[in-house]
Amino acid sequence: MIPTELAAAGDLLREVAARLRENDSGISDQDKISGLAATRELSRLVSQVQVEIVADLRRSGAFAAAGHARPESAVASVLGVDRGRAREIVRAAEHVTPQHDGQGEVLPAMAAAFRAGAASLEQVDRIAQLADSTAARRLPADAWAGIEEQIAAAAGTSTTRELAKYGTELVHAYDRVDSDEDREPVQVNELHLTPLPGGGGKIHGIIEDPVRFASIAAVIDAKAAPRTAEDQRTGPERAADALAEVCGFVADHGDKTLPSTGGWRPHLLLTVELSDLENRAQAACLDFGGHLDPAGLRMLCCDAAVTPIVMNGTGKPLDVGRTQRIIPPAIRKAITARDRGCAHPGCDRPPSWSEIHHIREWSQGGATRVDNLVMLCRLHHREIHSTAWTVKIAADGLPEFIPPAWVDANRTPRRHPRIAPDPDPPCPIQAEPARRLTHAGR
Repeated sequence: MIPTELAAAGDLLREVAARLRENDSGISDQDKISGLAATRELSRLVSQVQVEIVADLRRSGAFAAAGHARPESAVASVLGVDRGRAREIVRAAEHVTPQHDGQGEVLPAMAAAFRAGAASLEQVDRIAQLADSTAARRLPADAWAGIEEQIAAAAGTSTTRELAKYGTELVHAYDRVDSDEDREPVQVNELHLTPLPGGGGKIHGIIEDPVRFASIAAVIDAKAAPRTAEDQRTGPERAADALAEVCGFVADHGDKTLPSTGGWRPHLLLTVELSDLENRAQAACLDFGGHLDPAGLRMLCCDAAVTPIVMNGTGKPLDVGRTQRIIPPAIRKAITARDRGCAHPGCDRPPSWSEIHHIREWSQGGATRVDNLVMLCRLHHREIHSTAWTVKIAADGLPEFIPPAWVDANRTPRRHPRIAPDPDPPCPIQAEPARRLTHAGR
């Protein structure tokens, strides 16, 4: 009955939307404002339905039976949302609904506020993250229970950010009041890297550990000094340049201290058409996104090796035989140039977080060549082996994924928009077939 009942509710909403689109709907401005306010409750009701459904499927084992070790991947596929949004729904299901073992909600006060419509899905998610933080987990159970009740009481009159800040302040206030010599103070040490759509990104965080902060500050301060008396950079600009220089030095000389990423040492991957490189390098693209101007590209090319990838007449990367199962560096770079990260639709994992998957298993005769390989993050790599999702290389040489029937009854192939055919793609440039150079700056 649930799909039918939800469909009936959807019909009513479609009627309202259609009436609002009419030029002379006859609806007063005050009614429109009241209707806008009503959507707040409706959106929270939709979130409640999603959370309860996901909670029931978790308890029944439906996600695990379908091969999903982490249910947010299945939720993202069904709803067609980003994994971050799917994770909010799953995390809410884990914290504000009864658990597998018959225990009650992890966050009973927030659960009551969520069911009453006083707390939004986003608020529940942020407080669930706070509850799982090191700072909150170190509090006595009765102290956290009292803090959660105060947070839930403020949910109805607070934005998500305000509520999260309020909760964090309560946790730290308790720690300051209750601190003693026998208990280490609760610390928050976090760093967030947020890519920007046009390339580059934002770095923000908090380091409460005084020793860690002092170590970082000492290195940045040493490298951020003005280079000459005429150095016109501001203090923040010098600090940003210093951080990049320090990371670049570690990437250059950290062979024995840096872990591998995606199977090889951390490095910068640059894809550029040979014709562009010969034409004073007018365009190039980095594997984390973003473009280089000619000056930046030429500067990068001054101090790094250039590895050519031979392309055929249609611009597809080279092949190698099946003499080895391990992906050789040249082939790995070719797959990176094509997929530019996890190729699974909806995934934003970069190449450094991804692995190379044999579509037809090597043990079953699958060759180690580009038309039998696809780049997948660890999560989607595992799911390709354990769920009904399948992947293939289409006739145009690009990977596409076929969802299981329970996600899409028609099993329509899906592609990641990042690697879908584009008449004028931002990167790599494909205006005319040419060999491509892959440049690894170390």
